Amino acid sequence: MHLRDSPPDHAFRTALRGWLADTLPSLPPAPAPDDWPARRAYDARWQRLLFEAGYAGIHWPREFGGRGASPTEQLVFLEETALAGAPDTDLNFVALLHAGPTLIMEGTREQQQFHLPRILRGESVWCQGFSEPGAGSDLASLRTRAVRDGDHYVVTGQKIWTSGAEIADYCELLVRTDPDAPKHQGISWLILPMATPGVEVRPLRTMQGGRDFAELFLDRVRVRVPAANLVGAENDGWRVAMVTFGFERGTAFVREMLDARRLVVEVAQLVRSRPPGSGLGWDDAGLRREIGVVAAELDALWALTKRNVSRAQDGPVPVAGGSAFKLFYGEARHHLGDVVMRVLDRAALSAGDVAGLPNSRLVDAMTHGYAVNIAAGTTQIQRNIVAERVLGLPKER
Repeated sequence: MHLRDSPPDHAFRTALRGWLADTLPSLPPAPAPDDWPARRAYDARWQRLLFEAGYAGIHWPREFGGRGASPTEQLVFLEETALAGAPDTDLNFVALLHAGPTLIMEGTREQQQFHLPRILRGESVWCQGFSEPGAGSDLASLRTRAVRDGDHYVVTGQKIWTSGAEIADYCELLVRTDPDAPKHQGISWLILPMATPGVEVRPLRTMQGGRDFAELFLDRVRVRVPAANLVGAENDGWRVAMVTFGFERGTAFVREMLDARRLVVEVAQLVRSRPPGSGLGWDDAGLRREIGVVAAELDALWALTKRNVSRAQDGPVPVAGGSAFKLFYGEARHHLGDVVMRVLDRAALSAGDVAGLPNSRLVDAMTHGYAVNIAAGTTQIQRNIVAERVLGLPKER
């Protein structure tokens, strides 16, 4: 495992640090979570800055407008932007980490030429239309239908947990195109323009108070998607979706994990600031131990990430490696939430800052742990993947 920067990685890190130091002070304050137009403008500006500096789509191949960075350079980028407190991908997450890479692997030349430059410049926001009320963990049970009608597909159905739907231009949409085929074989992957007549977005408010998710209703009379928007072959959408999931479960949570490591340092500093004998301070050996354990868990995940990246230099990393990372990150994030609740004590009942404590940030971090166990495949699904593809255990029947 390569723990030290190579000369090229060191040069890349130095240049990136300098650019971040020069650029971040010029950014305006981050907008309120529910101000969708402001969030879009903020994220678009950041993405454009990355594009102009040559850091947009850092892991994308050069022939598609990316930087063509090595796996280790990707880690350097994620680490340095997290340490600097730079904006995350946020509203551009689905486009940059799901849709774009999927189009690179599976899209037509026309789809690539139209969509990829717009994604890299921050001009195009995507959402994900995979899960349904009756098809969450068992995604292959989806029932949203698409029937071919000439040069279009007529689509009808419902999606849920559609990230960023309120502001998105396009949706990566899984639909059933052959209802008589086995459930994994009758699915297709479509590009849905969100401005299509008959597409209705209903926001969902989460326990964190935000509206990052929405329900998506597709009217069977009016929703017509051009057949040219089919990605991959008809009825081959499950395989294409696995390509998408491979990107989502690979490095998608690394930046978030690095932010969690910074949060542990914050929590430790908060505990250290309390005078001895005040309770729940640094003189509490049990609390110190818990903070140390969760810090060690996140450090181990960072080491696992570096190991996977080192292996990627010599050949492909097994897809289950992303599932293992995501599974154990979810557990570590819950442990961090438990520590946060213990440190805040009764103040944890308030989602707003009280008594000089940064509740708004820490309570949000605690509740976010519940979302981590669901996003990108539930914990149960990740355990099945690891059991079947790593341990060789028989599949569920």
